[in-house]
Amino acid sequence: MVDRVVDLLAVPGDTPAVLVDATVGAAGHAAALLAASGPATTLVAFDRDPDALALAGRRLAAYGERVHLVHAGYDELSAHLTPILARRGPLLGVLYDLGVSSMQIDRPERGFSFRSPAPLDMRMDPTAPLTAADLVNSTPGDELAGLIRRYGEERHARRIARAIARARPLTTTTELAEVVAAAVPAQARHTRVDPATRTFQALRIAVNDELGRFGASLPQALDLTAPPAAEHRGGRVAVLSYHSLEDRIAKRLLTDAATGCICPPDLPVCGCGRVPRFRLLVRGVERPSPPELARNPRARSAKLRAAEKLPESE
Repeated sequence: MVDRVVDLLAVPGDTPAVLVDATVGAAGHAAALLAASGPATTLVAFDRDPDALALAGRRLAAYGERVHLVHAGYDELSAHLTPILARRGPLLGVLYDLGVSSMQIDRPERGFSFRSPAPLDMRMDPTAPLTAADLVNSTPGDELAGLIRRYGEERHARRIARAIARARPLTTTTELAEVVAAAVPAQARHTRVDPATRTFQALRIAVNDELGRFGASLPQALDLTAPPAAEHRGGRVAVLSYHSLEDRIAKRLLTDAATGCICPPDLPVCGCGRVPRFRLLVRGVERPSPPELARNPRARSAKLRAAEKLPESE
């Protein structure tokens, strides 16, 4: 959904501004945003994966000092952005492209995919201490079942956790995938989605604390974005999520930011004093177009939400 992201977030013209790609990955969105924005726009690119940052740096090198690369999680947004905003201008756009990147999936040694044997790793930041192998081999069975149910929304979580506990130690992705497949009922193995998909998703989310970090980061982005001024529109936040757990957080926080008075309808005068801080730019969610899905099937589960900051109340 690059074209739509550019339409929402790019800052054309000569207005000084800062844009943030909170999950820069291979820099596809970042490059498109810079190309569509004016020369006074600075892009700050966050990523926990040093390999992704190195690739993004090479891809964005032509933009020189307009690009700041930050090796950090997006839960550290405020700490890294505040000094940059003081020098480079208001924050007019933040993009979250959540989940695992194609680059990480396509490198078997990172352990995100079960298509070929690889160490059970799944760390987005290879310097982080906790790996998927640590979780699989040391988490008590009931706790592991809860993790798989909560983060993978897996109905057979208890059966899978018991099978994993019996098969320990597990060291490779394919070993784990085989254990999971054997644990689920036969009818559940013959679906379009591989039976290991939800368990791998759950482990990846837990290893990287993805939901906790996103839930901590989005409020920072909402606070840091600038209200509209004579020379620029209000700051905008766009979220691309790929499963319901991410989307629920985005929906809750963006809807809350766009909600005004919450007093009972029979109260004659507002007593809460609450006013909306944002307006929603997307009705519900937007999804990739059929032509994009034909080009990029991995985009099939993407959901886009976006909001723009309103003028500050007097």
